[in-house]
Amino acid sequence: MASLPSAAVSAPSAPLAAAAMDEILEPGESASTDNLSLIANLPKPEAFAAQGAYNSDFAFQGNHAFVGNYNGFSIYDIKNPKKPKLVNTVVCPGSQNDITVHGDLLFLSTDSVRSDDSCDSTAGQASNPTMWEGMKIWDISDINNPQYIKSVQTACGSHTHTLVPDGDSVLIYVSSYSPSVNNYYCKPPHDAISIIDVPLDNPTEAAVIDVPVLFPDGGYTNTSGCHDITVYPELDIAAGACMGDGILMDISDPREPVVTERVRDEANFAFWHSATFNNDGTKVVFTDELGGGGGAICRPAYRDNQGANGIYDIVDGQLEFASYYKIPRENTDTENCVAHNGTLIPVKGKDIMVQSWYQGGISVFDFTDSKNPTELAWFDRGPLSAERLILGGSWSSGWYNGHIYSSDIQQGFDVLQMKDSRIASANGAKYKEFNAQTQPSYQDAPGLAKKKG
Repeated sequence: MASLPSAAVSAPSAPLAAAAMDEILEPGESASTDNLSLIANLPKPEAFAAQGAYNSDFAFQGNHAFVGNYNGFSIYDIKNPKKPKLVNTVVCPGSQNDITVHGDLLFLSTDSVRSDDSCDSTAGQASNPTMWEGMKIWDISDINNPQYIKSVQTACGSHTHTLVPDGDSVLIYVSSYSPSVNNYYCKPPHDAISIIDVPLDNPTEAAVIDVPVLFPDGGYTNTSGCHDITVYPELDIAAGACMGDGILMDISDPREPVVTERVRDEANFAFWHSATFNNDGTKVVFTDELGGGGGAICRPAYRDNQGANGIYDIVDGQLEFASYYKIPRENTDTENCVAHNGTLIPVKGKDIMVQSWYQGGISVFDFTDSKNPTELAWFDRGPLSAERLILGGSWSSGWYNGHIYSSDIQQGFDVLQMKDSRIASANGAKYKEFNAQTQPSYQDAPGLAKKKG
């Protein structure tokens, strides 16, 4: 068994000089375009050093980044992006610990059956009615000492979740799937989401207020819930990636979301995984996580439109397919590589996105012309092993206040800098808080009504 390349370094590895787009990297190597560079890397904290302790999603607030991990979460000080510092590590197993923040609250998704809702829980049995999975809520008013204050059990657990501001409350849309007749709390059919109401003045009163069925007539083949939902609160819309279906929703009443459009790609999409609007709310980038994140999909055996993005225009409320986008580089057969999580880069007048592709690295692409997406920059590491496929690579990447951040499953917390005149205006967009699935606008959205007040 080959060992992992060392991640315990404070400085980024040196990229290959003038690396060609089609160059196959070796373990320990990295490469990038000249306009994108890795400027800092912090290895996973000691408590998460095990190979099975996967880094997952992230959120941002002020000068801090919050990174989920299957064994808990970490908090980083990013005041100086070139020298990020680990502030705290909280051990609380419960895959996959999808994470968001809002004010003094932090939310963690647990989508694995646990013996109870504590951080000392052990793996449980799905057929046992005393088991638990769902949402955990933390008080982070003291960033150095987060306090676990509340749990909310949800049907089929919480694979991912989405924050929806709602006046004096924050709502949590919980996405979960994989029902089974043998699972006590997750029996089919499960074409639904759970909605949790969290009163901001009394978050310990958080509770499920509804479990709306999104597909009352049944979904396409493997649709048995949603994997991820992105909301755009200013425009009262949401996009859902629901395994076999892509959907649009009206969230003008966020407590009663209504599906308004539904699309399928029976020829090429295997697993509708996530969704990102453009800033105008006139396009959606859906991702297809063919292979569930563990497959080597960036190989000649797969077509360019498999394990890719599907870019859709929104025309009169309907989703119209425009094109596919997949990274144009070949990976080895020991690298899991498929479309995964990303965010917009807030460039005025353009639609530009940074996206993770697991061990396929990070890609920045322009989809302003939705029929002709174009890659602007990329960063990639070689495989974790030349002999076997080890699950790894960038789980989530996103733009926050001037830099690109990446949560790497095995190699930790990355900070990248993109120097390119085509994205220079993005530096003027500053956020106080950022959760990727609660999409903010960074300029007025032309031709669309904004919420008043």
